[in-house]
Order: sequence, then structure tokens, then C-alpha cells
Amino acid sequence: MVTFNFENIVAWQKAHKFVLNVYEATKHFPDEERFGLTSQFRRAAISIEANIAEGYKKLGKADKLRFMNIAQGSLEECRDYIILSRDLGYIEINEYEQLCNASEQTAKLLYGYCNGIINNNFLKD
Repeated sequence: MVTFNFENIVAWQKAHKFVLNVYEATKHFPDEERFGLTSQFRRAAISIEANIAEGYKKLGKADKLRFMNIAQGSLEECRDYIILSRDLGYIEINEYEQLCNASEQTAKLLYGYCNGIINNNFLKD
């Protein structure tokens, strides 16, 4: 028998990889950013996968979608931090492109997961 949990959600898997990418990128940020951009960027990235995981166990559509929307908001926050990191010279262009691609893939999967929730007639409203 297969056990299903949030780890089976492709959007969560992609978000988790994005978090790992963010940690790798921010590892090289200046020490003075430890409690600034580094901390904020990591917190926002973690929020994406954590809200997908938390929303997974919610029973109603509205509850599930609320957590997915929070995840979407955190992803947009990370997109801003990616641009800021580039503009401050903390990441190289290849790292910038990698983070942009990873965030875009995560956004598409998260959007698809939200649509799946909306169209699921077995969930209570």
C-alpha cells in the first residue's frame, strides 16, 4: 500500500529543491548580510515548502488554498530577493538564471496544484 504525504506533491518537491538552491547561493553572501538579506531570503524560501506541507493536511478547499496562496506570496518575495541579490553583486549571472528558472518552475507547479484543488469535487468547500 502506498502512503501519500506532502512529499509526493511535485510542487513541494520543486519548492524543496529551490530552498536547497537558495541555501547554496546565500552561503556565499557577505557576513554583514547574515541577519539581513540572507536570513530573509532563506526564511521566505522555507515558507514556500512549509506552507505546501501544512496546507496538504487541511480538509477544506478554502483552507488548502489559503496555505498555497501564502506559499505563492513567499515565492514572489524570493523572486524579489533574487533580483536584489543580483543587483548587489552577491550572485553571478549563472546563479541568478538558475534561481530564476527554479522559481519559475516552482510557480508553475504551485499554480497547477492550486487549480487541482479548486477543481477537486471531493473536497468540501
